[in-house]
Amino acid sequence: MVVMARPSRSERPDLVFEEEDLPYEEEIMRNQFSVKCWLRYIEFKQGAPKPRLNQLYERALKLLPCSYKLWYRYLKARRAQVKHRCVTDPAYEDVNNCHERAFVFMHKMPRLWLDYCQFLMDQGRVTHTRRTFDRALRALPITQHSRVWPLYLRFLRSHPLPETAVRGYRRFLKLSPESAEEYIEYLKSSDRLDEAAQRLATVVNDERFVSKAGKSNYQLWHELCDLISQNPDKVQSLNVDAIIRGGLTRFTDQLGKLWCSLADYYIRSGHFEKARDVYEEAIRTVMTVRDFTQVFDSYAQFEESMIAAKMETASELGREEEDDVDLELRLARFEQLIARRPLLLNSVLLRQNPHHVHEWHKRVALHQGRPREIINTYTEAVQTVDPFKATGKPHTLWVAFAKFYEDNGQLDDARVILEKATKKATALPARRAEYFDASEPVQNRVYKSLKVWSMLADLEESLGTFQSTKAVYDRILDLRIATPQIVINYAMFLEEHKYFEESFKAYERGISLFKWPNVSDIWSTYLTKFIARYGGRKLERARDLFEQALDGCPPKYAKTLYLLYAQLEEEWGLARHAMAVYERATRAVEPAQQYDMFNIYIKRAAEIYGVTHTRGIYQKAIEVLSDEHAREMCLRFADMECKLGEIDRARAIYSFCSQICDPRTTGAFWQTWKDFEVRHGNEDTIREMLRIRRSVQATYNTQVNFMASQMLKVSGSATGTVSDLAPGQSGLDDMKLLEQRAEQLAAEAERDQPPRAQSKILFVRSDASREELAELAQQANPEEIELGEDEDEDEMDLEPNEVRLEQQSVPAAVFGSLKED
Repeated sequence: MVVMARPSRSERPDLVFEEEDLPYEEEIMRNQFSVKCWLRYIEFKQGAPKPRLNQLYERALKLLPCSYKLWYRYLKARRAQVKHRCVTDPAYEDVNNCHERAFVFMHKMPRLWLDYCQFLMDQGRVTHTRRTFDRALRALPITQHSRVWPLYLRFLRSHPLPETAVRGYRRFLKLSPESAEEYIEYLKSSDRLDEAAQRLATVVNDERFVSKAGKSNYQLWHELCDLISQNPDKVQSLNVDAIIRGGLTRFTDQLGKLWCSLADYYIRSGHFEKARDVYEEAIRTVMTVRDFTQVFDSYAQFEESMIAAKMETASELGREEEDDVDLELRLARFEQLIARRPLLLNSVLLRQNPHHVHEWHKRVALHQGRPREIINTYTEAVQTVDPFKATGKPHTLWVAFAKFYEDNGQLDDARVILEKATKKATALPARRAEYFDASEPVQNRVYKSLKVWSMLADLEESLGTFQSTKAVYDRILDLRIATPQIVINYAMFLEEHKYFEESFKAYERGISLFKWPNVSDIWSTYLTKFIARYGGRKLERARDLFEQALDGCPPKYAKTLYLLYAQLEEEWGLARHAMAVYERATRAVEPAQQYDMFNIYIKRAAEIYGVTHTRGIYQKAIEVLSDEHAREMCLRFADMECKLGEIDRARAIYSFCSQICDPRTTGAFWQTWKDFEVRHGNEDTIREMLRIRRSVQATYNTQVNFMASQMLKVSGSATGTVSDLAPGQSGLDDMKLLEQRAEQLAAEAERDQPPRAQSKILFVRSDASREELAELAQQANPEEIELGEDEDEDEMDLEPNEVRLEQQSVPAAVFGSLKED
């Protein structure tokens, strides 16, 4: 049923709506500026005729012209209405006008611009579309241009209008210069190669450019080389030769490809002689066999193609005498190129390593039958090869050079070659030079060659006299090229000829040449030989030598010298001097050698002064050494005191050592202390030891987690939590639970111990009751000393402050070597 509505002043007089529209109309009359009301109404009228729906959109937009939602839906509906019509239909123009009206208010909305541009692209209106894209770019802020350009570029590429597309791409690159590759590809596809080469050259020279396609700078450079070398007639604005030669200095690992590209450019340009010059330059400069192979194969293929083209031209036009000569010349050039290949390859290997002796011999063999080239090759070889950098034996070049003259009957020339090879071997040149100065010729530096001087010294020792051999060694020392072994050999040579003082002077000269640690062997040999020669006859001189050797001696090499020094004092000097040397040695050696040094010190002190003199040494060692070695030293110290009958001293040492003994890891120490107390202690000392052990263990067990893990490990089958250790006592804290569990485990461990032999242990454990003590006291002790009644009475008659002392013989070890006195 169609109802004629009562028109209002603001509405059209011909407005017609149905009865179902009344609720929506009434809602709009109440909220005519509500977008939601209009959208609900429009959603309800989706099935209505197109003019009626468009009229509803127009009514809404008349009241709400700045609503993006209404405009977007309206324009989308209008485009859908003409989608299947011909582009020449007038309805398209109405839709275009509707878009233009929308941009009066919605010119900042990129989505509407994109839809309109796509709509125009579908209509095929090129100029109108291009201008609309330009209007969109002018209307939108620059931050939203990135949404417009992809569609704009697709539009430009879709039409054969290269000039328009090029101008559009130039504008786009100002916004996004990193998209230069896309522009270069378009220029290649549109055959505008000159500008493409310019853009590609700019990209290659820009170090900050990052390829979107993930290409490296070398790949871009290779594309540029291919582009300019394969299209010489189309690329006119770039200097191709300069560009490719710049790449040769920049990409040294790809020289072969770049040389071939440069030659290909000249071949395509028709400059064949220039291309041949490029190939010749390439095979004379490349450094690797791979590059040489690429260039040589390309060169050979070029010559073959030239010969084939010449033969084809001659067969078509008829042969003439000039053509035959030219063809013969080309064939001879090609054959010469093939014959030169081994020599060219050898040149490449020598450019890699000009000091490779074997390659020079191979080069001489390649010139077989050509004496002039052989002489030139040998001359260049002996001038080029550096003996210090040579691979092989350089002297073989001189020998082979002289042999060549000898085989050809030129003995004088051969003698000249050998004289040049051995010129000034050990003679001092007119101008001295450093041995490692590569700028000087070998002949000026060989006089400092230790190898030559060593050979001369061996020769003089075998065939020369004493004076000539001594002169050679002195000359080596004067040139300051000697090694420690040379010095020792010189001194031994003098000693063999009974020149002892001269040999000692040789040692001292060698010592002045070297520093630690190189001088270590010289000092050791010198001091050993001096002591063996003089013994105690020149004791003060020997002491001065040792002090000089130890001055600045590194801890690594001090042990040997100190032991040798102490041995000298023991055999020829004073015992207190020897002890002082040992004491210095314990401070001078490396920490890893201090334990061994203290052991030697203690042993020698005990042998000389007796074991009682070692107490101070033991105390010093315990203070200085690491915990592990200090623990061992304490055990030995306590054992010594025990043997001397100093039980209290031994117990004090055990007590002191216990502070660095973790019961978990040093069970051997605690067992030793326990055995000691079993033999020499009583109930109180045992209790004190156990108290100290618990105190030390508590010091190390500072973490509750560690204690819990240890107890769980001991219990074995216990898999519960801490709360499982004391069920029913949830109010106790974790520490109390752990203490209760520890007491339980201690009781179980006590029950599991085997019964002790009562015949050996005559004291009770600390937790025994008084009844047990009385019972054990009544048991017979087989080791008990029986005392007479008179002695008991005498003891009772003593005053309270008097103590009966027993006399006991002193062990012989206490006196050491002084016992004889």
